[in-house]
Amino acid sequence: MNAMIEALGLSALRRIDPEAAHSLAIRALRAGLTPRPGPVTSQRLATTVAGIEMPNPVGLAAGFDKNATAVAPLSAAGFGFIEVGAATPLPQPGNDKPRLFRLTEDRAAINRFGFNNDGMEAICARLAQVKRTIPVGLNLGANKTSTDRAADFARVMEAARDHVDFATVNVSSPNTERLRDLQGKAALAGLLDGVMAVRGDTPVMLKIAPDLTEAEIEDVAQVASDAGVAAIIATNTTLSREGLRSAHAAQAGGLSGAPLFEKSTRVLARLSTLTEVPIIGVGGIGSADQAYAKICAGACAVQLYTALVFGGLSLVAEIAKGIDERLTRDGFANVAQAVGSNRAAWLD
Repeated sequence: MNAMIEALGLSALRRIDPEAAHSLAIRALRAGLTPRPGPVTSQRLATTVAGIEMPNPVGLAAGFDKNATAVAPLSAAGFGFIEVGAATPLPQPGNDKPRLFRLTEDRAAINRFGFNNDGMEAICARLAQVKRTIPVGLNLGANKTSTDRAADFARVMEAARDHVDFATVNVSSPNTERLRDLQGKAALAGLLDGVMAVRGDTPVMLKIAPDLTEAEIEDVAQVASDAGVAAIIATNTTLSREGLRSAHAAQAGGLSGAPLFEKSTRVLARLSTLTEVPIIGVGGIGSADQAYAKICAGACAVQLYTALVFGGLSLVAEIAKGIDERLTRDGFANVAQAVGSNRAAWLD
């Protein structure tokens, strides 16, 4: 019955404007109208990434709960960890609407939100009130009008460090003009130095774009290692539009969902050959097979977002249980043993 209700709800949401549908989904979460199986776990699924203990390796990517208004229900939806935000120092409305587009034929989405959020003070106040039952992280962003974006990241880090289990430096969104310039070696090193100086004991992760060149991937690996980054999240959305069929394929913004799977997995596999820094795989995961493939390509954990638009929150527990089954099938006692076990398949 719950599956039928969820299917009907998803069908209804897909008939209305995508951003309005997302707002309704957040309201449904807060009202208790969505699946809450609690964290799915087992001896095989429980894992530790960057010193952070997780009941399973399936996380929620940033952007779903931008303003940290649904942390408690999301923490009970089956995830092993969640990431909220992005948060910027000052509140900002983001880019003009419409700015979110479903690509149903491609099982994908394009967004150009532009870091719309309530600002770090409001978001950190909410996080301070949350009783964390699984690890909760915050994605750090910079204001569009800022004259010192590197300093913005440090400001949000300092405000949030006592209220989260990790924080993610997000210099890979394509929707804030020239933000991706901060992925350059010198700029990134300076930005990370500023964030690390104020992080306290909170682990800092780095989220990168899938559109980096080989040389840029090598630079990211080096800078992340030198800075003491706890993990690299690979990857954010792509600017590529290759192979799309949907009517909205030409919209500006970052593409997420199924078309990103292969590209993002190849980036994480390559990155895992260049650094000992743990990697969290995100991009195009819509099934247990795909989540497990990311792990076997070199990811210590994974994150979902766009697939939830098409599969609902019940997909979270389904994927976690599916990973458990595949670990058993392949004779792995835990997630860590499977990490990188099939990396070579993604390096040709």
